[in-house]
Amino acid sequence: MKTKFYILIFFFGMILVPQINYAQVDFNKTPDDDLGDVEDRTQELFFEALKQQAIENYDRAVKALLLCIELDKKESVFYFELGKNYNKLKNFGAAEDALKRAVKLEPENEWYLDELYTVYAQQNDEKKAIKTIQQLVKYHPEYKEDLAMLYFKAKKYNDALSILDELDKEQGITPSRDLMRNQIYKATGRKNDQIQNLETRVDNNPDEESNYLALIYRYSENNDNEKAFETAKKLLEIKPNSQLVHLALYKFYIEENSTEQAIASMKIVLQSPQINPDAKMMVLSDFVKFVSENPEYEQDLVEATSFTLDDTNDKSYIELAQYYLRKDDKEKALKYYNEALKIDSDNYSVLKQVLLLDIDLEHYEEVVSKSDKALLKYPSQPLLYLVNGVALNRLNKPKQAIDALETGLDYVIDDTKMEGDFYRQLSLAYSALNNTTKAKTFSDKAEQLESTN
Repeated sequence: MKTKFYILIFFFGMILVPQINYAQVDFNKTPDDDLGDVEDRTQELFFEALKQQAIENYDRAVKALLLCIELDKKESVFYFELGKNYNKLKNFGAAEDALKRAVKLEPENEWYLDELYTVYAQQNDEKKAIKTIQQLVKYHPEYKEDLAMLYFKAKKYNDALSILDELDKEQGITPSRDLMRNQIYKATGRKNDQIQNLETRVDNNPDEESNYLALIYRYSENNDNEKAFETAKKLLEIKPNSQLVHLALYKFYIEENSTEQAIASMKIVLQSPQINPDAKMMVLSDFVKFVSENPEYEQDLVEATSFTLDDTNDKSYIELAQYYLRKDDKEKALKYYNEALKIDSDNYSVLKQVLLLDIDLEHYEEVVSKSDKALLKYPSQPLLYLVNGVALNRLNKPKQAIDALETGLDYVIDDTKMEGDFYRQLSLAYSALNNTTKAKTFSDKAEQLESTN
């Protein structure tokens, strides 16, 4: 009987559901007492259950399987399929009961154990999941990593680490297991164990760059900069062409005032195709800060950034723009902000800086053009109306300035300083039109706001 049902399951999986032409089962019909009829009836019900399961009618599949069990209570596959359908219906209690019956009938069947494990995993029942997966590991060692994760979730950290050590020894180190290992070390505060593990890796595999880099990071995290620096220099000796090591080296060189070496390391990082853009941006930020304090190395910064500036990343342009802005070199700051804006035209904060710098540098025609375009995209931003009005006033176009300023004034909310700026520009515009009354009205409003602040 059992062999027949496994053949049926396999056959059912090989054919399309619409091609099955079995009669619909009357679930209210009582089975015949004849043994041959009972067997035929059971097979018919089982096929019906598989068909209903395939088209996701899990309730009907359950009914058919329960009728199968009434006819044969010793067939484990009925309980297995019943548990699967209950699982689909999120009836986890019934699924567990059915699958436990299947496992009791066939304790060594890995499929039954796997489905039972799935039920426990969906309920986050770590205790029962661990017990089940411990049985599965006998047949499938790949479940060991799942078992380690369950131990971790259950806070059985030593058991989890023991399995991770075993897997690392058997299969080598993987990022997923290292992530779990580091989470365990963090949860337990066992930094020394973490460092010891990495030191052992370096000793056992002295040519593996990633082990050194991980150890450097952990030493630094543990405020042991001396050992971190020593490890970085050791890696550089073993792998003189390493580029990643310079992510750490440049900081150590700066700390010990080895300026030339620090600059050389930063240049290697910024030119490296191996290092991701985010890491490069952190180094560029440090480089900019360093040059701000040591302006004699500005040319080195310019040379280094020429390798990081591209048409897809606006961050490096913004970093340089901010550097020159701090130096009060507005022309260069504007240059780099404009480049950043070409890459990301929706960056409003950059757009704002560009317009304010254009005002300072008296690029009034450009301010009008840029702010007009920007207002199509940001029609409720009062600053755009203000810079537009300022530029129009400077271009001796007071009527247009008044239109822009009066429109923008409606969008000023809880910003008395900006409101005062609008009034001053309106006063200038009306003065240009010789409307002294209105000019004085707006001038008085600006002074009143100023006196209240």
